[in-house]
Amino acid sequence: MVTSRERVNLALAHQEPDRVPLDLGASAVTGMHVSVVAKLRQALGLDAPGTPVKVVEPYQMLGEITSDLMDVLGVDVVSLRSPATMFGFKNEGWKPWTTFDGTPVLVPGGFNTQPEPNGDLLLYPEGDTSVSPSGRMPAGGWYFDSIIRQPPIDDAALDVEDNLEEFGPISDELLAYFRHEAALLYNETDKAIFANFGGTAFGDIALVPAPWLKHPRGIRDVEEWYVSTVTRRNYVYTVFERQCEIALANLEKLYAAVGDRVSAIFITGTDFGTQRGPFISKKAYRTLYKPFHSRVNAWVHAHTSWKTFIHSCGSVYALIPDFIEAGFDILNPVQCSAAQMDPAALKREFGDQISFWGGGVDTQQTLPFGTPAAVREEVRERIRIFGPGGGFIFNTIHNVQPLSPVENVVALYEAVRECGGYG
Repeated sequence: MVTSRERVNLALAHQEPDRVPLDLGASAVTGMHVSVVAKLRQALGLDAPGTPVKVVEPYQMLGEITSDLMDVLGVDVVSLRSPATMFGFKNEGWKPWTTFDGTPVLVPGGFNTQPEPNGDLLLYPEGDTSVSPSGRMPAGGWYFDSIIRQPPIDDAALDVEDNLEEFGPISDELLAYFRHEAALLYNETDKAIFANFGGTAFGDIALVPAPWLKHPRGIRDVEEWYVSTVTRRNYVYTVFERQCEIALANLEKLYAAVGDRVSAIFITGTDFGTQRGPFISKKAYRTLYKPFHSRVNAWVHAHTSWKTFIHSCGSVYALIPDFIEAGFDILNPVQCSAAQMDPAALKREFGDQISFWGGGVDTQQTLPFGTPAAVREEVRERIRIFGPGGGFIFNTIHNVQPLSPVENVVALYEAVRECGGYG
């Protein structure tokens, strides 16, 4: 019998397993909003109404995907990531909380919010309410947005180290954590391990504002950062150079700790696409980002058995050859609704060179607004296109969004079960 780990590894080696492997929740870009997790668990008979679900990533309010839910759905991948959230506090000390839509949840002890007069909720780095808030959930909203806390920039005093504050040698404590968790997941489950060690995403705009830092320095405004890739290009390039040096040294220590227990590793979540096309030129990608992607991927491939994962939303068809040349093994989320991202064309042109992790169903239209029948048909179509020959891990296109009807979500996983073997 093929184990989940073997199934994923076969698919990533572009060999066809017994069925398409399934991921749910192994990363912060392949999960599900906590409100939908709660409804799905109730629909499947795992929980009674009102049973709280843990929020394991408060930035996007992602719900915990526990082993019982994995077993019911047939999930093949488990997550290995830092114990700290995007806001710097750890997933521990759970306490009750309620979302704006009335869903009872459990949040970490450091999840300390303060209401604004207009009903917005403020969240704080490391849960420290004595410093400026770093996150805001609009009244009635579903997620937290980063609050920009960039001090006025004095170019004469701008120091590369200011944008490297969050990077540095990995601590012995964190290494020990990854060592222990990797061994636990490998020995006590049969699932493939997907790791996100951090530190290798160059210019990921979700990370630039650094909501986990109490007093971030340097360029931290989203617009200012994007402008700086042109107006302060040498500064940004130097930040990437130093970040890359630190990352490679940390990866060496991490590999010594976890070894080849890991199947795939999250390298970058820097988005390069819009709905209509890339928002970066090929030249800009090749000169500013690709050199560092290539260095990291080359190190991983020379020293480990890990497969490397790039997440980039939108229409990135024009950049996929460069992603492949830079050494990426896996593309996510495979946004088939964007321009030039036709699934059949992607599989035909790139299916033997890169694996598609995602692309299973559209979370912008079909899943939230379609019928269960439409969801089933889209899932079947994507499995028929992406599945043959391996190179496909089924996941939705990015996280399952709130307000997605639970009957649609159930239909999604029923279709995966029915058609995973291309039936």
